[in-house]
Amino acid sequence: MTEEQKPTSQDPWTNNPQVSETTPAEKNNVEPDKNRDWEREVLSKLAMAAVTEQRRARRWGIFFKSVMALYLVVILFALLSSGDGNLSVGKHTALIDLNGVIASDSEASADNIIPSLRDAFENKNTVGVILRINSPGGSPVQAGYINDEIKRLRKEYPKTPIYAVISDVCASGGYYIAVAADEIYADKASMVGSIGVLMSTFGFVETMNKLGVERRLLTAGESKGFMDPFSPMKDKDVQHVKGMLTNIHAQFIKTVKEGRGDRLKGGDELFTGLVWTGEQGIELGLVDGLGSASYVAREIIGEEKIVDYTRTPDPFEKFTHGLGMSMAATFAKIVGLGPTELR
Repeated sequence: MTEEQKPTSQDPWTNNPQVSETTPAEKNNVEPDKNRDWEREVLSKLAMAAVTEQRRARRWGIFFKSVMALYLVVILFALLSSGDGNLSVGKHTALIDLNGVIASDSEASADNIIPSLRDAFENKNTVGVILRINSPGGSPVQAGYINDEIKRLRKEYPKTPIYAVISDVCASGGYYIAVAADEIYADKASMVGSIGVLMSTFGFVETMNKLGVERRLLTAGESKGFMDPFSPMKDKDVQHVKGMLTNIHAQFIKTVKEGRGDRLKGGDELFTGLVWTGEQGIELGLVDGLGSASYVAREIIGEEKIVDYTRTPDPFEKFTHGLGMSMAATFAKIVGLGPTELR
């Protein structure tokens, strides 16, 4: 008798043996395979983790897309609301701030100030414009751009007066811009003037000689390397640069005389590069009166409600513009030229 047919009990009615049924595991004398359950559990956990990760990535994707969409909506709203947005405030005095050094890569650049001026003049509710200046000067080119634009806007909008208001300093290039206004106001302690031009650089010839360093400058053109700080100065180069500065100074003097006219009471000392206080400026005809921006809006323009039209570049614009200017500055350093400044 085989093990599968071995009787395990006796039928009481027939006295026939009964054969017990066995499972395959009992046939092989082994226990149920528990390893398969463990593998299924691990695979299930891995699958759930993958699904969870996909859901998490999808949520973050939706979040960042929503933030970007909101950012674009805000920018679009700002663009649409700029310019005509000030129409809803009614009659007002427009204010533009010019702060810091006047340069193409600064907030006091022509690219920032001119659009602000245009927005102010083009608004039908603008009663008068105030250009509040706090600047030690800077580029004669940038100052000239702004001066020319103010003159053009005054002709195009003859009924809208513009006043320059000096806070701490309005020197050189800052004053070059101020004289384009109808009138100039300042505080009694403001610094005004500095009608002159300068170009600054350094000379390292003696230092290189002491260090035993030889300068090797290769150029094409007799005067291409003039004003090189590592080469000896030449009299003809100095005379050439002085002639340039004299020419720019003459342009500056002409602009001041055209802007101020008979109001100038001083003599040639006004154009020596000296500065005066606002109080002294009244005596010399450089300033028309004493007063702040709020004073001019209230007492001179007659509309004390002030709306700020000052434009500031966005971070991306600052980065791209700054990158271009840094490349230009690097080139200027390579050829040995320093900036010409109205200071």
